[in-house]
Amino acid sequence: MKEIKAFWNKNWYSITRITAAVGLAFIIAAIIISISAGADWNKALFKFFAGPFTSGRRTFFNIIETMIPLVFAGLSINIMHKSGLFSLAADSAFYFSGVTAAAIAIQFQLPNGLHQLLIILAGALVGAVIGYIPVLIKKYTGASEMVVSLMMGYIFFNGGYFIIRRFYLDSSNGSYSVKFEPTATLGTMVKGTSTHWGFVIMILVVVFASILINKTSYGRALQVTGSNKKFAKYAGINVSAVIISSQIIGGAFAGIGGAVEMIGRYNKFSWTESLSYVWDGILINLLAGKNPALIPAAAFFLSYIRIGARLMSRGGYADEDILSVIQAIIILLIASERFLYQLKKRREEKEALMNQITSAEEAA
Repeated sequence: MKEIKAFWNKNWYSITRITAAVGLAFIIAAIIISISAGADWNKALFKFFAGPFTSGRRTFFNIIETMIPLVFAGLSINIMHKSGLFSLAADSAFYFSGVTAAAIAIQFQLPNGLHQLLIILAGALVGAVIGYIPVLIKKYTGASEMVVSLMMGYIFFNGGYFIIRRFYLDSSNGSYSVKFEPTATLGTMVKGTSTHWGFVIMILVVVFASILINKTSYGRALQVTGSNKKFAKYAGINVSAVIISSQIIGGAFAGIGGAVEMIGRYNKFSWTESLSYVWDGILINLLAGKNPALIPAAAFFLSYIRIGARLMSRGGYADEDILSVIQAIIILLIASERFLYQLKKRREEKEALMNQITSAEEAA
């Protein structure tokens, strides 16, 4: 109970702002849906808000399946951006690690267990290398890590898809690869659904990231570096090493996510379009209050509204693009420093007054 109270006292403002932002976004979305759906506004709202939990067991587990890559994207962004750099290399790491996973899944014949382990480790390694590239280029050229990482997305998408088409293409369809070896896939965790064992891997990575960020000296050094690099240097922190390692670890998280998604949900490579998980990761990191332990909850929420919007759209009630409105409002409000600032100011003034009264009583 004391831990919960301490957590609330530390994070109440962030939790209140996020809850208010989500609530306001939902209210605006509900108004837009009602106008779009016309006479069927009640059915549209029901499909959007309740559909993911009332449309059958398989639909609910679709939320779980959808949230897995979102969690890895959120973790990657969380640790990369804590350093103070705004790298978007997570998409490149995610995609090219998927390419690597597909190549190993097709090329090698290994025992069950060893095959999947090799794929995930290779994904982590590839992701780590890709995560390091923007900071390396910035170090020697001064180029913006954001611009470099955005341009990398085109390079790794086209390069990765070229590898699949050149070496592993299934000539019968002309777009996808040949099938993976049976020992390469992660397998179904819940019978009758597509939920795979990547969910367990996701949980393990979340636990590791939470301990690393919140319970170790490295995590404290990373947060200090991201907040004030000059102070970090005066405190004896090796700022360069902390920044570089954060990009490597963040890239590895995205790489694991790409490998897990590829061998968890597919039996052949079928990513014919570039991915955009990095923007989802930014939103999830904001919703989680930049706390890695809360990223699964934020990813579940985003997955839930996506499934709801999809069900609503399939019913012909309103367009699925309502998601863009919800996400834009949430980001706008959370990013706004003045949103609910007066609430924080009044509480701080009240606490300051209570401390003065307490000090006066003790002096008397």
